Amino acid sequence: MESVLTEAVALLDEAGAPALTFRALAQRLGGGVASIYWYVASKEELLDRATDHVVGAVLTDIEALPGSDDPIDDLRAMAVTLFDAIVRRPWLGTYFMRNTDIQGNALRLYEKLGQQTLRLDLSAQQRFHAVSAITGVVIGSAVDLGQEPPEEVLDGTVTHDEFLSRFAQAWRELDPEEFPFVHEIVDEFDGHDDVDQFRSALELTLAGLRLQAGV
Repeated sequence: MESVLTEAVALLDEAGAPALTFRALAQRLGGGVASIYWYVASKEELLDRATDHVVGAVLTDIEALPGSDDPIDDLRAMAVTLFDAIVRRPWLGTYFMRNTDIQGNALRLYEKLGQQTLRLDLSAQQRFHAVSAITGVVIGSAVDLGQEPPEEVLDGTVTHDEFLSRFAQAWRELDPEEFPFVHEIVDEFDGHDDVDQFRSALELTLAGLRLQAGV
């Protein structure tokens, strides 16, 4: 099973879920397609198990974090660790915690996040919403950042900043009375750092949690 999951993850890293077929996996393992069915019943199960295989390594990294006296600081460190993992593997966000019967590591990681909220004066509903909000910010931001750039950026025709500037210029030409907000923030959008944007969203979420908990 370890070899099956290692090669499945390699295929996912190379070209995403469409590349992960039993035929392609069997070729990498040097066996027949039927041999894969000894380990998993379907591609969906394989995706869930491959996801959990990777999340196991993320969980190890999170468990190795030093910890502090501030649960919100600890939540931040855990969230950034998970974010970094999904940015490297955007497919991971799609299948994270999709099936916790199979994804035991994902459930343990979720538990680790949730345990930090037990250190705060919150209701059960507030704890649930807090962890949901944090994971939503992490996964949504990481999947968005990990998307493949447009072809013209990949082939070097334009840089990433030049690509953004093209849209920024179009925004500047919009009617300011109809789009006052867009005109207000267009200079911030032009050349913005996606990681900085994620960290700002995370800080807003954690600041709200701190206020809610009265810390």
